[in-house]
Order: sequence, then structure tokens, then C-alpha cells
Amino acid sequence: MSALPARLDQARPYALGLFRIVIGLLFLCHGAASLFGVLGGAQGSGGTVPVGAWPGWYAAVIQLVTGLLVMIGLGTRSAAFLASGSMAYAYFSAHQADGLFPIQNSGEASVLFCWTMLLLVFTGPGAFALDALFAKALGRNRDAEREPATA
Repeated sequence: MSALPARLDQARPYALGLFRIVIGLLFLCHGAASLFGVLGGAQGSGGTVPVGAWPGWYAAVIQLVTGLLVMIGLGTRSAAFLASGSMAYAYFSAHQADGLFPIQNSGEASVLFCWTMLLLVFTGPGAFALDALFAKALGRNRDAEREPATA
């Protein structure tokens, strides 16, 4: 038997953490492009989505906020769930009518983000997440409250 699977298992939280950071950054970039006209702007036009325009502006806000939360690992599962749902909505409302498969209807990005975010809902944030830091800090505070004071 090889020791490689055991070593890969040990690296799993770190690989998952890096995966989460990259996916969150990419999702955040989509929102920033649509809201602020950076990185090519809304749909590569160099412009922005008008404030309050349905559904584009709201989708961009969701992308920006949930992308940031996923990237830093704060409320990862909840943020990823909202992001996944928004991408499912985007696919079925904006792409599905143009063809059955994502390759036919330009919906590949929506499908990929939907499924990668859904994966993070079930796997959690992995390593390097702020949630873990807060959990450790809260755990220490709760432990200190439970212990009787010594004099």
C-alpha cells in the first residue's frame, strides 16, 4: 500500500481552503466588474449595471458580498448557499431558453459557480477560514466562563 492517499488526506483541508479562496475571489470579481466597471465591466462592455436594475444589479451585489465572504471564510456555508442559488436562478432565467446545454447557451460560468458553491455548502470552508479563528476564540472564552475562578 502506498502512503500517498494518507498524505493527500492530510492536505485536504488546505486544498479545500485554497479552492474556496480562488472561487470566492473569482465570484467577487464578477460582482465588482458589474457594479464598478472594473476588470472589463458588466458583461465585458466596460460599463456598469444601473443601480437597482433587476436582476443584474442585485445579482452583482450578491456576487460581490458572497464572493468576499466565501473568499475570507466567514459564514462560508450560508454565503455559498446564497451564491449557488443565485447562479441557478441566473442559469434558468438568462441562459436556459437559448439552448439545452451550457455550452450552447453561454451558461457555463453560471453552472460552474452554482455547483462549486454548492460543494462548499457541504464541505465547509477548509483551512485558512476566519470562521475557524472565531470558533477558537469563542471556544476559549466559553471554557474560561465554565471554569471556577481560582484564588
